[in-house]
Amino acid sequence: MFTSTGSSGLYKAPLSKSLLLVPSALSLLLALLLPHCQRFFVYDLQAVKDDFQIWRLICGRIICLDLKDTFCSSLLIYNFRIFERRYGSRKFASFLLGSWVLSALVDCILVEAVWYSFGITTSRNLPSGFLAPVFALFVPFYCSIPRVQVAQILGPLSITNKTLIYILGLQLFTSGSYIWIVAISGLISGVCYNSKMLQIHQVLCIPTWMAKFFSWTLEPIFSSSEPTTEARIGMGATVDIQRQQRMELLDRQLMLSQFAQARRQRQQQGGMINWNRLFPPLRQRRNINYQDGRRSEQQAPPPLEVSEEQVARLMEMGFSRGDALEALRASNNDLNVATNFLLQQ
Repeated sequence: MFTSTGSSGLYKAPLSKSLLLVPSALSLLLALLLPHCQRFFVYDLQAVKDDFQIWRLICGRIICLDLKDTFCSSLLIYNFRIFERRYGSRKFASFLLGSWVLSALVDCILVEAVWYSFGITTSRNLPSGFLAPVFALFVPFYCSIPRVQVAQILGPLSITNKTLIYILGLQLFTSGSYIWIVAISGLISGVCYNSKMLQIHQVLCIPTWMAKFFSWTLEPIFSSSEPTTEARIGMGATVDIQRQQRMELLDRQLMLSQFAQARRQRQQQGGMINWNRLFPPLRQRRNINYQDGRRSEQQAPPPLEVSEEQVARLMEMGFSRGDALEALRASNNDLNVATNFLLQQ
């Protein structure tokens, strides 16, 4: 169900790793050992307005004081790490910074709107933590990650590769009385930044010199090694299931290596790669009788037809048409596998 988010681990995602470790550790520290210090991290807009405690706009919007919010936001950040791999740490950090700043302004507007419309004071009851940017990440997640059906339930209802992420977001959305204000402000700021409204992405961004500084100082601390290609096989599986899983794993490893090799050849020589000349489609390979092998190149199957709709969906995600065609041919028109190929490069 998480197949749309690439390989496991935090490889090439140092910022996501830091957002997982540092705020979570501080949240646990405040909850278990320093509960008397939690008052400094309360997100109180009334204190900001009346007592000019501007520092609460920073301290109150970094660390979650509710451990349930910490857990849900950490899971979401882990699954949204794919955007850091795709865009790079600097652009990912710029998006988080922009949505974090914009959401503070939207929070103030929504709190005042609720007060004038319904007479409800919400400024002292907003949840603390790095929540608005997490909700803002649902905007690029909805727009750029393709929806792939995993299972069909109850007729038109289906489970997709994005269902669990939305369920986690809904759980976070309903974890408090007024967290919906933070959620709406995060979504609004995400839409504004993602659509490049009023050139916000050029104003609220991480400078190049700062990105280089943090890359030199903090990236070695939070960087992760490349994950191994070995996959764990489920406990209690039968011999046939284990054999099938191993074969699928080998097929996937072969596709990844062939895909990377073909991309390098295309970059060096130019033009498109004939994937069927390099290796036959996996679904056909499983049905080949290897005892009757030694097929001639003239007897090779014709080039695989690629769905233009799937090519268009990959191009909407920012990939070139050539890369989309190659990935779809390598994965036998499997959009989910093709997306993983391109995101892992």
